[in-house]
Amino acid sequence: MMSKELSKRILTSIFLLIFLGLAFVYSYILIISLMFISIISWIEFNGLLTKIFIKKRPKKNFLNFMFKSLSLLYLVFFSILIFDEMSKTSIKIETVYIFCICICSDIGGLIFGKIFKGKKLTKISPNKTISGSIGSFILSLSLVPIFYFFISRLYPFSFSFFELISLSLIVSFTCQLGDLFISYLKRKAKVKDTGDLLPGHGGVLDRIDGILFAVPIGLFAFAIF
Repeated sequence: MMSKELSKRILTSIFLLIFLGLAFVYSYILIISLMFISIISWIEFNGLLTKIFIKKRPKKNFLNFMFKSLSLLYLVFFSILIFDEMSKTSIKIETVYIFCICICSDIGGLIFGKIFKGKKLTKISPNKTISGSIGSFILSLSLVPIFYFFISRLYPFSFSFFELISLSLIVSFTCQLGDLFISYLKRKAKVKDTGDLLPGHGGVLDRIDGILFAVPIGLFAFAIF
């Protein structure tokens, strides 16, 4: 079970890295990808809200509408933010770093959680453990020396070693919160996945839930550090 799930996460991570690389070179790939991801994610998010509010709480249609509108605005903001960062002429190593943290946080949580198991992190998602959360932080922090000592020589950025540690912790933490938030909605809607577009993976939102929250926070953290 672990090897199958891990292989799925690794394949998804490889896809994200390829997308990231191509998006730096070809702006039209970036635009099409962002539109596709945003539209599908919004549809899947709306599906969760429909199951939660309309079927179970018919009187809360206004709340359902408000959440859908806010989610649409957020996805538009997310897409514009990513396009603005990745379409700049100079390579934004900070953006690459944040995406890598999200990927490592996701894989680290899975590996450590499956190997060490232990106490559950929260009732929101029974598959998430404290050991998995620690693993997310550890694997994310493993990027710090790689970027500081090696990548920064090719693409310089003005951040200290300790600032990168802080940023890694912030982004990983936000990534985990995003994952838990969508897991909470899925639990309320009584569904396993947000969709079935990606065979063996679930929906698009299942794979990028943490990224949607962590990337804007990470870029904001980079801006104020």
